[in-house]
Amino acid sequence: MDEELSALELEFEWLLNKEVNTILSQLHSLIVECCRRFAVHNMPGLDSLVKTEKLQLNWSSHLDQIKILATLSADNICYADISLRLHKHAIPNQRTIVQNDCQWKLHQIQDASNHLISALNLLTSPPLRYDSNDNKYDFRSAQEVIEMINNVMGCLQRGRNSLIVPKKRTIEELQSSRNMHSLQPPLPNDLAVSFYIQSHKLVCAVYHMLRDHSGQLKFDIFQAETSVGWLSEALVLFTVSLQFCQQLKDKVSVFTQYNDMKCNNKP
Repeated sequence: MDEELSALELEFEWLLNKEVNTILSQLHSLIVECCRRFAVHNMPGLDSLVKTEKLQLNWSSHLDQIKILATLSADNICYADISLRLHKHAIPNQRTIVQNDCQWKLHQIQDASNHLISALNLLTSPPLRYDSNDNKYDFRSAQEVIEMINNVMGCLQRGRNSLIVPKKRTIEELQSSRNMHSLQPPLPNDLAVSFYIQSHKLVCAVYHMLRDHSGQLKFDIFQAETSVGWLSEALVLFTVSLQFCQQLKDKVSVFTQYNDMKCNNKP
């Protein structure tokens, strides 16, 4: 039993001093690679992949049609030409533009970027002991590793979710938003537009408020969307980073069941 425990302690020491640091270094590289897809301004030397791209979003039925040409740059729609044909509207044909001097902010992308930076800060400026000469962490226990990984995973999960799950807003919130005020000319009061991210897609939703024959308010909703390549890449990197975290957490957690291991609390 003593030999088995000694072997476990040696294995844990190796995991704590070697493999944990190797995996964290790989995790750091993955997160930096993900950051390259976003407009990160406080990382000097980062080889950014951010570019301005023109996208076309179309939707049509036999009566209604949405045609949108949008220019996306990081977390901003810096230009959009929106043409609507809604047969139930009093003015069926509508056209409005987002101008470069009043851009449409995509807060989901901005939030994802902020959570990425938070995850990276936990790895580059950790609250735990870090030996800058050897570029390695000096973890003293399994719990220290697990606590740090949980914090990093929390940042990554929030960043990934901000892209996958759009925040729900009421029509009133949409109409009063700063983004709606960027449309020139303004749309009629019974119309609202929302650009948002859903997974790897840029979506534009158009809401038409109208009353039915009994006077009840209802909505007709129309959506146009297009896939954005760099968002797909970013989501893959978020997912792989989370998998690295989970694998490391699982490896370390195995040793927490052995209460007699001295190296569970290294001096």
